[in-house]
Amino acid sequence: MKLGRLNHIGVATPSIADSIAYYREVMGATDITEAFDLAEQGVKVCFVNTATDSGVNGTQIELIEPLGEGSTLRGFMEKNPLGGQHHVCYEVEDIVQARAWFEGKGKRILGPTRIGAHGTPIFFLHPKDMMGQLTEIMETPKSAGEGTH
Repeated sequence: MKLGRLNHIGVATPSIADSIAYYREVMGATDITEAFDLAEQGVKVCFVNTATDSGVNGTQIELIEPLGEGSTLRGFMEKNPLGGQHHVCYEVEDIVQARAWFEGKGKRILGPTRIGAHGTPIFFLHPKDMMGQLTEIMETPKSAGEGTH
């Protein structure tokens, strides 16, 4: 398995609207996607796009707001009511190969491989196996339409 680029940093928030205002007003962000629901995970998400010196999109900030009591963020938000860094997401070329590689290393995978906010397959690795950090592994988008929310 070959680790790809850092795709995004997930930041949990009690209010995407307030967080968007913060990134615009305090951090100077100008490229923020429309928020959308991922009902199956019980979250609303949007992406703050950062740019490199060449103008190419850099690492994104994924803002994640819980939707209801069934949200996958419920426990995190109970411990961190103001929100905060939730996870890091790395790209890989082949999600099936990456999952097998991590399993072969004895790393605990949280749930099945599923489609994430970028429209590509993802899975999460247990923080206790990843230096204390919840880690998302995402298959690198194959087409221009994928991974551009």
